[in-house]
Amino acid sequence: MLTLALIGFVGGLITGISPCILPVLPVIFLSGGVQSARSPRQRTAQQKRLASDAAAGSPAVATATLTAELEPAPSRWRPYLVILGLVVSFSVFTLIGSLLLAVLGLPQDVLRWAGIVVLVLIGIGLIVPRFEAILEKPFAWIPKKDVGTERGGFVLGIALGAVYVPCAGPVLAAITVAGSTGRIGIETVVLTASFAIGAALPLLIFALAGRRVAERVRSFRKHQRGIRITGGVVMIALAIGLVFNVPQLLQRLVPDYTSALQDQFGNSEQISEALDLGGLVNEQNKDLDQCTNGATELQSCGVAPDIRGIQEWFNTPGGDPIALDELRGQVVLVDFWAYSCINCQRSIPHVVAWDKAYRDAGLTVIGVHSPEYAFEKEPRNVRAGAQAFGIEYPVALDNSLATWTNYRNRYWPAHYLIDADGVVRHIRFGEGGYADTEKLIRELLTAADPSVRLPDATDVVDTTPSGGATTPESYLGTTKQVNFAGAEKYSAATGSFRLPSEQPADSFALDGQWTLGTQSIEPAPRSDSAEIRLNYTAAEVRMVLSGSGTVTVDVDGTQTSIEVSGVPRSYELLNTDAVASGTATVTLPPGVQAFSFTFG
Repeated sequence: MLTLALIGFVGGLITGISPCILPVLPVIFLSGGVQSARSPRQRTAQQKRLASDAAAGSPAVATATLTAELEPAPSRWRPYLVILGLVVSFSVFTLIGSLLLAVLGLPQDVLRWAGIVVLVLIGIGLIVPRFEAILEKPFAWIPKKDVGTERGGFVLGIALGAVYVPCAGPVLAAITVAGSTGRIGIETVVLTASFAIGAALPLLIFALAGRRVAERVRSFRKHQRGIRITGGVVMIALAIGLVFNVPQLLQRLVPDYTSALQDQFGNSEQISEALDLGGLVNEQNKDLDQCTNGATELQSCGVAPDIRGIQEWFNTPGGDPIALDELRGQVVLVDFWAYSCINCQRSIPHVVAWDKAYRDAGLTVIGVHSPEYAFEKEPRNVRAGAQAFGIEYPVALDNSLATWTNYRNRYWPAHYLIDADGVVRHIRFGEGGYADTEKLIRELLTAADPSVRLPDATDVVDTTPSGGATTPESYLGTTKQVNFAGAEKYSAATGSFRLPSEQPADSFALDGQWTLGTQSIEPAPRSDSAEIRLNYTAAEVRMVLSGSGTVTVDVDGTQTSIEVSGVPRSYELLNTDAVASGTATVTLPPGVQAFSFTFG
């Protein structure tokens, strides 16, 4: 448990120093820190009030007390109350917010909108004192009613916790999935609380620094009313910015200087073991281990876990959801995929063929789209990808990875074959084994209906590359970069690159001015173009691109052009009859983003 708390705290601390905190820093500085500063007169009055009881009746103390009453001293606890409110609300809303809203039948973003409204109200109260008094009336029964915008800070922290969405890291992802799937145990609570404290600690330091500055800089003491109004304006501006997703735009403009640290922390063996939390194994999926990956004979691995946490369905009547228990009597194939994944792109033709061949014989195929990239969460992108592959079977958008987690899945693609009684009989991770999977599909269809007449087996070419025969998939974003061969540090802080004199096989290098993001890279805005040199071994080379522009590909002296437009998708750079080694130079113009190279 101590290790888990430490992992949560460190993960939160990394998040707390990331660009994600930038939008809330002005509010924390002004309303959490500066507003708790006391003028020298207020501090002197307090010191005199705390003087010996023997001097309680002296004129000096009476004057000091009167001054303090006329000019109430701000609460020294305000920064701590703001941060405490943020920690409490973030923890509660993250863990049980989705479940509570689902039970109440409310929209999933109602808490966020409530937080935005509260920010606006508090901001107006800072600007208009009479409005603040109106806000305090409902809380008049509370002693001292320290819920106002001046002295209290807990309500402000609650509002910030509802709207503050930190950068997604491995710890936050585990917490979010645990909360959305209802797997909340003591481990998850400890992880969430320690993460929230770690993320809030830098904010508390910033708030205390704001108070320190305000107490030492004379201009702050002389213009307290102006600072109060400024704090209200900044708070309202934050609320308006949240409505129009301005913080997300800001985060894309500011390099993520914690990406390397996040990646190193998230890929450690310790966090992989600790974030399992024991909660990934539940009553529904505990028997899945009884299936051997890619077995050639049917096995029995327990009743299939539910398909849960789906954001949207399509290719179903009216977009209605599908429940596995409603499909008893049919054979079901659950296929986990992502539309830009090269491995899935080679697997999907087999799944599409099985759907067309065996649908009338009793096979139901369900594609569970579990995103790898952020852009793969957009329904319109998934729809376009599914149409391009000819997918007509139901597709579930598993954007929170709730179903992915419920199946304890870790692979793209992954096939789970379920018999007519709802029992998982075969599991296949990754590509290949299509002939064996189809053979088992036919066996289950015959077992479900001995009189069924099956068509001939499908005849789709298996293009699965032999192990080690091709260059491994190469991601270009800074958080998942592999196979980079340049001499420069591959980070958002590096803008200029030069091709190395010697470049190893199965690697890429950059030349020119580049802007490196966490998931993609693109030529710098003012550059004419920039190059990527790729040394590969493959029969097919593809590249995930987005944006708009003409990309030039030079393969061993032969040039071709590719017109890139629209949402991110995979583009073919070359396709030959046999696996071979070569060099490709890809020239990108500004406005085109590159995500990864994939090979077949």
